[in-house]
Amino acid sequence: MHEQPDYQEVLSSEERSRRNSAPELIRSANRLEVSNASVLYNELSLADMAHIIMLMEAEIVPKRSGQKLLGAFLEAHAIPISEFPLDPSLGDFYNCREHYIKELVPDVAGWQRVARARREATNIAFQIAVRRRLLALLRGLGELASALVIQAKKHVDTVMPDYTYLHQAQPTTFAHYLLGFVYPMLRDASRLRACFEHVNLSPGGIGSVNGSRLPINRTRLAKLLGFDGVVHHTRDAMWQADIPIEVTASTVALLVNLSRLAEDLQIWTTQEYNLVDLADCYCRDSVIMPQKKNPYSLNYIRGLANVTIGNLVGMANVGRTPTGQPDNRIFAYGEVPSLLDKTLEAAQLMAGVVSTIKVNISVMADKLKLGYSQATDLAEAIMLATGLPYQTAHTVVQKVLNVAIKNDISANQISAEMIDNASKTVLGRTLNLSPEAIKKALDPSDIISTRTGIGGAAEKPMQEMLKQCQERITEIQAWQDETENRLMNAEANLVNQVKKTVKSIKKTQNVKTSN
Repeated sequence: MHEQPDYQEVLSSEERSRRNSAPELIRSANRLEVSNASVLYNELSLADMAHIIMLMEAEIVPKRSGQKLLGAFLEAHAIPISEFPLDPSLGDFYNCREHYIKELVPDVAGWQRVARARREATNIAFQIAVRRRLLALLRGLGELASALVIQAKKHVDTVMPDYTYLHQAQPTTFAHYLLGFVYPMLRDASRLRACFEHVNLSPGGIGSVNGSRLPINRTRLAKLLGFDGVVHHTRDAMWQADIPIEVTASTVALLVNLSRLAEDLQIWTTQEYNLVDLADCYCRDSVIMPQKKNPYSLNYIRGLANVTIGNLVGMANVGRTPTGQPDNRIFAYGEVPSLLDKTLEAAQLMAGVVSTIKVNISVMADKLKLGYSQATDLAEAIMLATGLPYQTAHTVVQKVLNVAIKNDISANQISAEMIDNASKTVLGRTLNLSPEAIKKALDPSDIISTRTGIGGAAEKPMQEMLKQCQERITEIQAWQDETENRLMNAEANLVNQVKKTVKSIKKTQNVKTSN
């Protein structure tokens, strides 16, 4: 005969947690999960309310029991998270909340669990928390992009060297340089909106993994919580491992863009470049070297981008498990909302830096005189005037620059004679360019005025881009405002519906008492 297994006494999850949880488990995993309450608790409260309202409407939960339970939810909802009793020995913060509700209404608290796993409730809370932060980040990103556009409008005529490999490349304007960060930000905004569309689908009402035999109204539950629809497949709704990865990846792309700007500006604030100067309020003094003003705000943004790249790897590993194993999501529940908060703060910080930055216009112009960023245009002018292949013209200009650098001759001092001498070496003959043609080819303002194609630095394409960027920013902000208001109204309507439902039972009780 087979020996019968020794079954444990059937206990509630709360009792099992208190009886069986090792101190080490409480100090580690349980404490981590409880800490997530700081970003998910109010959202979990909304998920609970909507769940019971839907069950009552479907006549799954008795009306009086549902009303009483909703009253307890309202009482818990009003408690600030800093005052809510969180006990890691109970497990996660879902259990802590359930325990509190049981103490308030022990006779009806069991209805909380109808057709809903713990992870479903937490997933709903997570997605509400993330969608709210995605909208906030979109607003912050729009404000930063606007600050860059405003600054660019002031510097359409501010000439400066553009740099590649930190060496002068070609003449440009500070405005054109700045818009080189706005366009990636517009792409960042598109990515955040795509994330929002995926996040704002409800994973609620799935039972566990394959649905429920009960008449769960998933669409109604989604509407109560302000979701745009439902995650269609019930098993997919429970896991959605790609959501934390997608949100984190979009955040990484945004922060890398900010980091590139921050790194440029940090270099440009040095004495060696001196192209810009940060407002004192965005810097820190060195505690030992009196002459130093450290651009600390820029360093912070760079550091955050570096750390977030590591977060992306972490979120990929959180999702890289067997499909029926969601508990490692505890590392995403707190981390992803926190990352969105930090990214918003970084965008706001950079907006402040950009808005208050001092641009050293004369230094930028002087840098062009010291370098040879006009060399490409001189080679092109030779090509166009003589019909020489560009590579040949390029070689001639290289010879000219070798002499200029050796004899400390600036770009605007390059003469027809120098070009002819170089041409004799390369071609065995002179080119006989006019001094006027050479001067025009070496004038930074004239060079910039020739960049009239789409996206160029000349006046016309710059004005077109400024207008285009502002229109796109305005559209993003309008969508953000409308969506944020719609979600706020949905959440407020849910709480008001719960209050009305609870109020109706109190009226009934008062009538019975008076009779």
